[in-house]
Amino acid sequence: MSHKDGNISCSFQIAVHREKFQADLLSLMFFVAFLLYIILLLPVLNAESTNAEFSARLLDSVLQDYAFRAFVRPRTGIPYNGNVPSNFSGIKVGALRLRSGSMRRRGVSRYEEFHIPIGVLEQPYVERLVLVYHNLANWSSLYYPLPGYTYLTPVLGILSYDASNLSAKNLPELDIRASEKPILVNFSSVKPMPMAKCVYFNLDGAVEFDNVISGNICKTTKQGHFAIVVEFTAAEPEPDSGGSGSSSNGKSDDRKKWVIFGSVVGGFVALVFLVLLIACVNKCDKQKRIGKMEEAAERGVPLLMTRVGNTKAPVASQTRTRPLLENEYLP
Repeated sequence: MSHKDGNISCSFQIAVHREKFQADLLSLMFFVAFLLYIILLLPVLNAESTNAEFSARLLDSVLQDYAFRAFVRPRTGIPYNGNVPSNFSGIKVGALRLRSGSMRRRGVSRYEEFHIPIGVLEQPYVERLVLVYHNLANWSSLYYPLPGYTYLTPVLGILSYDASNLSAKNLPELDIRASEKPILVNFSSVKPMPMAKCVYFNLDGAVEFDNVISGNICKTTKQGHFAIVVEFTAAEPEPDSGGSGSSSNGKSDDRKKWVIFGSVVGGFVALVFLVLLIACVNKCDKQKRIGKMEEAAERGVPLLMTRVGNTKAPVASQTRTRPLLENEYLP
């Protein structure tokens, strides 16, 4: 094989190794980028899983199921208490089946802390409906966090469902409205607070505030969840029952923010390190390729050796340009 063919073969091998190295480096970059993406995504996924774990709407669906299970031999107008599993210990749930016409004409004088007045209508119309009662007790601030406020009472809820199938699960709520007088929520054992407020949580997540009546009564025209709260100050009053307060929830939010911030900073530092590593590898690879090319070039053009006395010296096989005399005279 000629020296020229050897040079071409050597250059081809260098090119092949270079392309393979670049492909491996690209794969490494994608792998590291994927790891960084996972690292940055973990706090978000953790926050989403935490929100899913304490989803108020999911809790409504679960409590509807346990409330309906209390209807073993149901009688209209009789309240029944449901049993919740141990992982919901402290939550109280109940169910009351009514004829819609009877509720509209007579109301319900007292169902736990709720007073249902005359003239309450449901949409869409059903012949019978079930009022499901919630008392979230010490779970109140977990399912209904309210930053900047402290719960003075547990969160109480009342939701209405179609009673045509008492074994149904995941039922949608009916829409009930008080058309004449408001629905009253009479909280018991509440310390009078001058700045206390009624808070109402709508089914779509909206939060509304209103004044407390007579120190312990809230009014509403719609179904949902209710509590009495006070704005958080340095001299925070101790809640009588339910809820761990908004301070622990605020600390938890601060920890989440620091975790997310640390993950972002760590991901950025790792990305900078990766870029520097790739630059160093490229520089070393370039120097290595230049060295190989120089070495191949030196080996690719051997000179003929001849003996001069007792030594060998390289000589050119032939001259490329015939020498000419500066002043050449032709005969």
